[in-house]
Amino acid sequence: MEQRRVLAQFHFKGETIYIENVPAWVCNHCSEQYFDAPVYKRLEEIAQHRERIQRIISFPLAEYDMAVSSKAEKAA
Repeated sequence: MEQRRVLAQFHFKGETIYIENVPAWVCNHCSEQYFDAPVYKRLEEIAQHRERIQRIISFPLAEYDMAVSSKAEKAA
């Protein structure tokens, strides 16, 4: 494990929020992120106060089952 600053993916009330520059412990083998209790508490506070969100980003999203079905249909 080593401590790094990461882009944290935080789930709160059914939404996913990304928070930049978060101190985390990162596993050297699997890259899993672990947060100390005070850091996690701060992530919760940031997620609760939506006015602190600096920007909205968008990204492509596919549904796994639909993507597999479409590819299989084309191959048939």
